[in-house]
Amino acid sequence: MEWAEQGDADALTELGGGLDALAREVEAGEIKKMLGGEHDRRNAIVTIHPGAGGTESQDWAEMLLRMYLRWIERRGFKREVIDYQPGDEAGLKSATVTVSGDYAFGLLSAEAGVHRLVRISPFDQAARRHTSFASVFVWPELPEDVDVEMDEKDLRIDTFRSSGAGGQHVNVTDSAVRITHLPTGIVVSCQNERSQHRNRDSALRVLRARLYDLKMKEQQTKLDQIGGAKKDIAFGSQIRSYVLHPYQLIKDHRTKMEVGDINRVLDGDLDGFIKTYLMQKASGTLGQAASDDE
Repeated sequence: MEWAEQGDADALTELGGGLDALAREVEAGEIKKMLGGEHDRRNAIVTIHPGAGGTESQDWAEMLLRMYLRWIERRGFKREVIDYQPGDEAGLKSATVTVSGDYAFGLLSAEAGVHRLVRISPFDQAARRHTSFASVFVWPELPEDVDVEMDEKDLRIDTFRSSGAGGQHVNVTDSAVRITHLPTGIVVSCQNERSQHRNRDSALRVLRARLYDLKMKEQQTKLDQIGGAKKDIAFGSQIRSYVLHPYQLIKDHRTKMEVGDINRVLDGDLDGFIKTYLMQKASGTLGQAASDDE
């Protein structure tokens, strides 16, 4: 009998493993259907910036960084925090992460936009409710053969010491690099590597991605003007609200998806939001729901 019971247990374990593998294959097939963009399959570059509001927004930006790092871990992707600028009292002023994995850019592009947090402030002695904002930007990491105009004379390259308060994310060295693209005013920095040369290479990769993105947006603007097309809501608008008080609810304003388990989402369980957004976008139904009443 014991032998038979052990055999049944082994069979159930094997069946469970097979079902998990099948579920992963089905999900991979769904992702391929939804993500057919030119750069969707590439690695991603993610930058998080707090909005106005000082410590409140900087702390919210730190919470978002933790959320995405947990999501990256859940997906089995590789990541590297190449730039981390700590906040004045708490949180961060800016963070940039490179994410390596199949369809990393296509998946994370669903997260680009403004994220809003409503909570009782841990920094307010009067325990008042505060609203904070932070922006998430996502770019594809481009291969070398993609043509991006970037003249050396248009670059100002500065070196500095990386921020000690970001020690949990980056190495503290004197080899940090900041590159300013003078014609556009775009500034990127990298402080993770101990080699100044490697930091420079990483910063240039981010700069190439941002210049390419700027070029694509300019072309799209021209096409919209010619065709009279209405532009989709982009980075400058709120895409999701995370309400911790007076009730707990996360609402995506593009898809109308709502989740009450805030802690689970802030711990990196974002697949539901990402998948719903991509499915609606692929089917052409994104944004057709009634307007938000908020």
